[in-house]
Amino acid sequence: MTFRNYLKDQISLLLLWLLLVLLAALFFWLTPQAAVDAGNMLYLFLLGTTLMLLYLALRYIQQKNWWQQLELDDTDAADIAPQLKGARSAEKQLFQDYVNQLLTEQQAALNRLENASNEQRDYIDGWVHDIKVPLASLNLLLEDIEPDISETRFNQLQETIQHIDDYVEQVMYYSRLDSFSRDYLIRSYSLKKIVQKAVRHSSHYFIQKNLQFNLLGDDYDVLTDEKWLSFILHQLINNAIKYTADGGSITIALSKNERGVWLSVADTGIGIPREDLRRVFDKGFTGYNGRFAETSSTGLGLYLAKSLLQKMGHRIMVDSEVGKGTTFQILFPPLAYYAETDEIFMLK
Repeated sequence: MTFRNYLKDQISLLLLWLLLVLLAALFFWLTPQAAVDAGNMLYLFLLGTTLMLLYLALRYIQQKNWWQQLELDDTDAADIAPQLKGARSAEKQLFQDYVNQLLTEQQAALNRLENASNEQRDYIDGWVHDIKVPLASLNLLLEDIEPDISETRFNQLQETIQHIDDYVEQVMYYSRLDSFSRDYLIRSYSLKKIVQKAVRHSSHYFIQKNLQFNLLGDDYDVLTDEKWLSFILHQLINNAIKYTADGGSITIALSKNERGVWLSVADTGIGIPREDLRRVFDKGFTGYNGRFAETSSTGLGLYLAKSLLQKMGHRIMVDSEVGKGTTFQILFPPLAYYAETDEIFMLK
């Protein structure tokens, strides 16, 4: 609370004080027996003004200390405020008790929500672990029956199992978004090695669709989390494979300039309509391609990629032309850039 706002709240008291001063001056002026000259009147007025200002200043200091308990800066906006204390009047005590009751109820509700969120995350982590066991068994079973089925049938079954595994991974990473700070480690990694590992993970898709793969550029060390970046690359690579016709090509290029290290994933697929470009990173957004193309889409892959990149201080941009392909670019800024506000860039 500023002193100006405090004075506005005390306007009725100031008007009352001014009225009393005027009444006193009028009384002495109309009473000759009082024999109070103008000098004494001015002295009394200045004395009264000084006392009033001292009173207002002391009250302001008391109230400012009390009201400051209710003021939160931006960093505390998501936190529960501490209990109020120090009320010096019955009115403030009533207000203080009411606010403290609300804070207690809010803290209890927040604790319940946090416990429910932790239980849900633990359940999902357990579910992901449990479901990966039968998926691994399916892969082993598929290898056993490979000689007994056609190559086309084998590839279809392998692709279906891989799709299930990819969706399970999406669920796991989505459940960990809120607890990201407890599950990442920023270190210097070879970017090309992470890319090669991610491509090997999807190698059977390249073979099935007869896609050409190109890896261009030199190797660079970047500050990132290997596990999270690998998952992000899986999303971008699988997205490129999904929307690229058989016989097409996917190119991953590494480069560096004054802004940092760049990684681009370019395909020769169907492209993204211009009106969908600004929403491709929105959660659940599938766009025209997701609704009408002969592919399935959850609308989570690119959302997770964007969210995780932002949390690691990286940046992402997208450019596309219908019928020619799509290019996603990731920027790994130098360490000094990590203090800047994270944002999503889009090529014009």
